[in-house]
Amino acid sequence: MNLSHATWTDADEVETDLALLPVGSTEQHGPHAPLGTDWLNAEAVANAAAEAYDEDIVVAPPITVGVSEEHRQFTGTLWVSEETFRRYVRETVASLAHHGWNRVVVVNGHGGNVAALREVAGTITRHDEAYAVPFTWFEAVGDHRGDMGHAGALETAFLRHTRGELVHEDRIESAREGASDGWGEWVSYTNLAYDSAEFTENGVVGDPAEGDEARGEELLELATQSLVQLLSAVSSRDVSRPGHR
Repeated sequence: MNLSHATWTDADEVETDLALLPVGSTEQHGPHAPLGTDWLNAEAVANAAAEAYDEDIVVAPPITVGVSEEHRQFTGTLWVSEETFRRYVRETVASLAHHGWNRVVVVNGHGGNVAALREVAGTITRHDEAYAVPFTWFEAVGDHRGDMGHAGALETAFLRHTRGELVHEDRIESAREGASDGWGEWVSYTNLAYDSAEFTENGVVGDPAEGDEARGEELLELATQSLVQLLSAVSSRDVSRPGHR
């Protein structure tokens, strides 16, 4: 059940302790893809998994602004601090748990959120009346994972399949021309760059032309399968915390 579309009486009738919380960002994705790419993709995976899962599950509205200051030079990018983001996620999970949906998978679509989500999920699980784990969709797509850039092959392919009307196909060539081959400026296994504008002219990393609609369909299928498997594990897991030793 999608909370954004349901009434409170509909929500009251759902018998489950499982919830999905999509999170992403509002940030530049080159000249060809929308600012909302990350949360749109996370929401699509969450909805697909909820439909594929064989029991009732709640899908919360997406958190659409994340940890994205690394894209601040590109107009339209919005961001919050990691502290604010963690607090917002934690309090949202707490409100889900208040209604009995206290096993929560946070479905993430933005790389900049990963560290904060792992930390806050641990805090929730250790100190709150809920169990939470983060799931980042592009880390759960098998061999495709190695092609993940930024507004490159994977994200463009995914959008072409789920929200093709939002991809500016006439700008793909300009996106390729201003793109970088990899994320950051690396020396001695250390990334010297903090902002994406330091190494990519137009915000793109990778080749968006390599991500066609068929690949996007496969990506959604793989991410959905992974998330459904995770939901089964979360549903059956003993989430009581170990005692002091």
